[in-house]
Amino acid sequence: MSLFGGTISSLEKGLNYASLKNKAIAQNIANVDTPNYKAKDVSFKQVLAEEQGTTISANRTNTRHYDFKIAQSNSKVFNYENFRYRHNGNGVDMDAEQASLAENTIYYNALIDRISGKLNTLNTVIKGGR
Repeated sequence: MSLFGGTISSLEKGLNYASLKNKAIAQNIANVDTPNYKAKDVSFKQVLAEEQGTTISANRTNTRHYDFKIAQSNSKVFNYENFRYRHNGNGVDMDAEQASLAENTIYYNALIDRISGKLNTLNTVIKGGR
């Protein structure tokens, strides 16, 4: 039985995605001047498909047993193979990376605010509404 009906788990998966995307963007920005560097990105569709398709569940021998599930996450970071932004073979567009970083930061902060609200609600209930 989940306390919030799986909300915290879903928000956690969103934070994992945002963190992985932030790492890919940081690597792209760090290698903006590296010759033949291929820009990296994280596909939300790939991560979502993997999260939905890689759930392991145990056999329930009695209907009173809890449903047991373990999700395995193998998030994918991929390269833009045939994309060249500069003459030296570098595939990083600095303006696009900065815009993507800003968008990802907003997404991450929204998830943090939502988790904080859920935990504050739980804290209020534990304290008896005080």
